[in-house]
Amino acid sequence: MAIALLGAALGAVIAGRLADRLGRIRVMRLAALLFLVSSLGSMLPFALWDLALWRVLGGVAIGMASVIAPAYIAEVSPAEYRGRLASFQQAAIVLGIAMSQLVNWGLVNLADGDQRGSLLGLEAWQVMLGMGVVPALVYGAMTLHIPESPRHLVATGRREEARRVLAGVEDVGTDLDARVEEIEAAIHSRRRSSWRDLIGGRAGLLPIVWVGVGLSVLQQLVGINVIFYYSNSLWQSVGIDPNASFFYSFTSSIINIIGTVIAMVLIDRIGRRALALIGSVGMSLSLALTAWAFSFKEGTGEDITLPDGQGAVALIGAHGFVLFFALSWGVVVWVLLGEMFPGRIRAAALGVAASAQWIANWAVSQSFPTLSDWNLSGAYMIYTGFALLSIPFVLALVPETKGKSLEEMG
Repeated sequence: MAIALLGAALGAVIAGRLADRLGRIRVMRLAALLFLVSSLGSMLPFALWDLALWRVLGGVAIGMASVIAPAYIAEVSPAEYRGRLASFQQAAIVLGIAMSQLVNWGLVNLADGDQRGSLLGLEAWQVMLGMGVVPALVYGAMTLHIPESPRHLVATGRREEARRVLAGVEDVGTDLDARVEEIEAAIHSRRRSSWRDLIGGRAGLLPIVWVGVGLSVLQQLVGINVIFYYSNSLWQSVGIDPNASFFYSFTSSIINIIGTVIAMVLIDRIGRRALALIGSVGMSLSLALTAWAFSFKEGTGEDITLPDGQGAVALIGAHGFVLFFALSWGVVVWVLLGEMFPGRIRAAALGVAASAQWIANWAVSQSFPTLSDWNLSGAYMIYTGFALLSIPFVLALVPETKGKSLEEMG
């Protein structure tokens, strides 16, 4: 699990520079190819070492895709509903989580409930990993039917192509020549970006880059991926039947989808900051409730139970946390990362912020088993602390980007 996240951090770092050099669409195709190769290699490993290698390769693809999607969506979307369109990335992620859980559940049932059972001449877990070939092919095929970013086209001197793309995405009546000239003026007012352009100020990086890194890290340090990575074992550890634990894991994914839809409806109406603050308050309360419930656990090791009342509260708190995260930080962070950076540094800065996010994801997923063995309630109190910290962070540092064109970001 965790080694793929380190690959994602690497992919996020390199994606921005590749996107500036090769274009957004070519980087998507490269990611699709890496997804395909990784899935095939993971399905048919020779030993643990090469399984780890294929997982890292797949992680690189994840990191590249996580950077290029918000950048591309932001660059082709009109300002008035850019947030709604950018939130489709998170909608795709949560739908993918739910679908993968259903596919894996179906495959393990075909193997008589044993993930090491025989299926198609392989073990079931191998087929699960190999199923990644299907979305990789779909992803690659879809890149053949979408246009290149108009900002990249203008930057590479392809003005007429950029005009045609803008004609398909801008409102009817928009002066397309004026839009091309506006984009061109913004690009030519800035020299070609490099990693050095991210450096400035007393803290090493530009302040706006630090804000992006802070958003990314806080999004993970609230512990959201603990719910998805460890949900089955978490619910079983507090006395819930294994079959029921799968059900609760799947209900978390459904709530995740519902919350994402709510965010898509609200993000261009009430703004990014307001939605983030609503989510921060809701996450803090939900996590505190869950931490309180887990403080009543009885037993040790695998023999852990909760009283019925506290078990119900833990379920409610965890599902409430997922809902508030999904309707706020799950969407808002990716939208802001696609919008908030000046065009001169957008791709590179987004790569740094996304890389920080994957590293934080790795740190949380690696540390949770140890923290839960130490004190499960204490682990959730730590996540509550980070949720509370996100409130002053948003109030003091996060800019509102609602309704602004990308050229207005500086």
